[in-house]
Amino acid sequence: MRQVFACPGQCVRRIGVFAAILVMLLLNPVISGAVPYAELVMDMRTGEVLRSKNADTRLNPASLTKMMTLYIAFEAIEHGEISLDSRVTITKNAAAEPPSKLGLRPGQTIALRYLIRAAAIKSANDAATAIGEAIEGSEAAFARRMNRTAKSLGMTRTNFVNANGLTASGHLSTAGDMVTLGRHLFFDYPQYYNLFSRRSADAGIATVRSTNRRFLDAYEGADGIKTGYTSAAGFNLVASAQRGNKRVIGVIFGGTSTAMRNARMAELLDLGFRKSPNRALVQKPGRPTYVASAPENLTPDSDIDSGSGVAAGKTIRLQVAVAKSLRPKSRPDPNAPAPAAVPEQALDEMLLSSMQDDIAAALAEAQTTLAGEETAEKVAAVTAEAEEKAAEGPAFAQTTTPQPETLGLQAESDTALALASSPVPQAAPRPAEAAPEAVDVAEAVVEAPAEDVAALAEAALTPPPANPAVAEPATVAEAVETLEEPVRQDAVALAAVAPAETMTAETMTIVAPKARPEEIILASAPAAPVAEEPLEVVTRVSTSGGREWAINVGNYPSRYAAERVLLQTALIEMNTLDEALRKVTPRKGGYDANFVGMTEEMASLACRRLTARQTECSVVGP
Repeated sequence: MRQVFACPGQCVRRIGVFAAILVMLLLNPVISGAVPYAELVMDMRTGEVLRSKNADTRLNPASLTKMMTLYIAFEAIEHGEISLDSRVTITKNAAAEPPSKLGLRPGQTIALRYLIRAAAIKSANDAATAIGEAIEGSEAAFARRMNRTAKSLGMTRTNFVNANGLTASGHLSTAGDMVTLGRHLFFDYPQYYNLFSRRSADAGIATVRSTNRRFLDAYEGADGIKTGYTSAAGFNLVASAQRGNKRVIGVIFGGTSTAMRNARMAELLDLGFRKSPNRALVQKPGRPTYVASAPENLTPDSDIDSGSGVAAGKTIRLQVAVAKSLRPKSRPDPNAPAPAAVPEQALDEMLLSSMQDDIAAALAEAQTTLAGEETAEKVAAVTAEAEEKAAEGPAFAQTTTPQPETLGLQAESDTALALASSPVPQAAPRPAEAAPEAVDVAEAVVEAPAEDVAALAEAALTPPPANPAVAEPATVAEAVETLEEPVRQDAVALAAVAPAETMTAETMTIVAPKARPEEIILASAPAAPVAEEPLEVVTRVSTSGGREWAINVGNYPSRYAAERVLLQTALIEMNTLDEALRKVTPRKGGYDANFVGMTEEMASLACRRLTARQTECSVVGP
């Protein structure tokens, strides 16, 4: 017999409860694990916050972390720690990172530039970890550097544990800190900023596509920056866009989907463009001090978080106490006696007095010598002695004032020549104007007659004979180089007349020199006047010589508007438009804003850069 059971009222109530719970779950799929939401939009030029919500709430940044990884990579490249072409060896730790990933294998080597492209465009976790290990040696050391850099940038509520942003305990940041990092990426490293607007790129082992390409294609003027997603973080995005002279940046944390995130970001950026002024002074954030490694005097209690638990504010304790004090040198005793020193002038006077006595004795002996062969023999002896002394030279360094030894040799040489010309030398009266060399020993030296002095001058001007038996030029030359001018002339004169072994009074002939004119004219032709070149002052850059190209940045209804656009464009592109001239040309229906005085290459480069910034530009040829 078949039994039929009827459902009592209790069953109906239970079914109703289950249905209500099912509806709630469908309406709120993440009610049990909902993530907080935060947003912020800012004027990129001035740093003015135009709207914010929960901007200081510490949330999981997900792959927005890679913005800091890339910032440190750019910093390391700029300071020579590593280069774009450096080959990076992939570790097992990097290769084992979960998706999104490039597909690197342990032991593989790849250029750093490809890792940067993969991390910035595809948001590859293995590439980001490999970058950190290549720069700092390990992911933990790189995380410490990330935290140091974050503090120096002013990201006061951020703590990093890894380089890729995968969920980890203590890995937190805020919307306000991320917008700060985005501004630093834009202003500190503009040469790399174009990475964030690429839809795809070659990453060495594969072509990677941008995770942000939907928003870049959908929103006018968007050119970056980075997406992020984990189940704990939700859908995150840091975006930047430029329209005309305005540039705004926005941040979203905790979006529920890609579509919701992109739609809300478009609303935030539109709000930013409406609220930001057309004209604003660009206020770049200050670049942080470059510190490649942690200071040695940082204690373990520093503000570098290890990632175990939620980061909290900590105190930096620097070991600045002096460990060792050097003993200073003692002061000099003012009462100590000074070391005795003999004045240099007293030494000179003593030497001069001694030389004067020797010269006087030599002259007295020479004057009492008889004529004939005895006179000739003594003349030869005196002459030979003079040559030897001249060859030896003074024993001390020469100065502009003749030393006593030099004066003595000069006096002996003059005496020897005077004896050779006359059997019995006679003292000559002192000339009215004595030579400077003879002033110091005027009281002791008896000068030779005037005709003998003239003979010396003639002998000095006469070249030495070619007969090698007469004199040895090498010996005389060596002696001449060490003596002052008076001694040099006397030594040459003695060498030119005859050697000491054969010179006698009978064979020695002295010829009086010709009188010299008081004024010697070296050149009779007057010097040609030097024509002064006119001073050329360049006030403006020439538009000739290849600088006949220009670029046009639009047509505007008033001259003021055109000049304002020219000035703003010149400030934005100072590198390419620095040498160009701003010119406003009136046209029918408006005013053309032009940069003139450029080469074809300069004009093309400037237009390409302006077009990349969503600025109207066209090249104008000659």
